[in-house]
Amino acid sequence: SDLRQMLATKSVENIQFLPFLTTDANNLSWLGYGCLKGDGTLITINAIGAALQTLYILVYLYYSPAKRPVLLQVLVLLAVVVTGYCYFTILVDTGMRLTHLGLFCSIFTITMYLSPLADLAKVVRSKSTRCLSFPLTVTTLVASSSWTLYGLQLHDPYITV
Repeated sequence: SDLRQMLATKSVENIQFLPFLTTDANNLSWLGYGCLKGDGTLITINAIGAALQTLYILVYLYYSPAKRPVLLQVLVLLAVVVTGYCYFTILVDTGMRLTHLGLFCSIFTITMYLSPLADLAKVVRSKSTRCLSFPLTVTTLVASSSWTLYGLQLHDPYITV
């Protein structure tokens, strides 16, 4: 719905950028975890998710009147992803790589779910839910519940988180 709103209004007004950015970081992290673990479900879902989030970021950047802060945040995300990749491939022992990456992914997931708190603060200040997407909230609840059940089924504590 946020993408549809950006395209219809040709504006990013009332749309927070941080959720797009953290969700992209989350998808990229879990994609790496899925590749390392050899889990086709994680690979497929997070590759699609990363592609969609990157599209949302590009559309947001296109319609954003203040491109510099958006680009800076994207560059910080890229720096974190590249640093993480280097850390996991160079510094972490192969036997511990999956554990360390799972913890890293769990932290990113928690960050992703915390990012809408910026919207919540805005809702409280303005006393309006205009900037809060109900469909996104419901979809997030369903998706997170699905991942929790999948993690429990696999006995994978990182996916469960």
